[in-house]
Amino acid sequence: MAMAPPVPPPGRAGPPGAVLFVCAYNSVRSPMAAAMFRQYFGHRSYVGSAGVRRGDPDPFATAVMEEIGLDLSGHKPMTFEELEDLEGLNFDLIITLSPEAHHRALEVTRTLAIDVEYWPTHDPGAVEEGSRAQRLDAYREIRDQLLARIEQRFGSGGFGS
Repeated sequence: MAMAPPVPPPGRAGPPGAVLFVCAYNSVRSPMAAAMFRQYFGHRSYVGSAGVRRGDPDPFATAVMEEIGLDLSGHKPMTFEELEDLEGLNFDLIITLSPEAHHRALEVTRTLAIDVEYWPTHDPGAVEEGSRAQRLDAYREIRDQLLARIEQRFGSGGFGS
């Protein structure tokens, strides 16, 4: 009886060929995650981002990504439906970052061979209180959590190289 090959530890097999990050508005979490994933693995994986609804570009997200050398200034938020109409849902993996996005992804992919993973992530854009410095710190915390999760799941692709 042949044994199944060992399953590689998380992060060791590398990323799938195409990954989509989805959150509620495609203005903070999913574009941040997509930009960092692209920096790590853009040479071997396609990455996209979308939202359940279309939000507005978020200047705090742009600012904290700029701190690590990634430019979100040209990001135009897009919905799941707009992405599907534009390029289809030709992804191997959809990573959802909010409960609403997860439910929508499961609904959209129920007849497709696409894996869906849920990474619960707080939306720093939902908090409109506090000083600019406090708000930026909340965005940095989410950025850093997403980066750690990408590294944990797919390995370190050589950020910044």
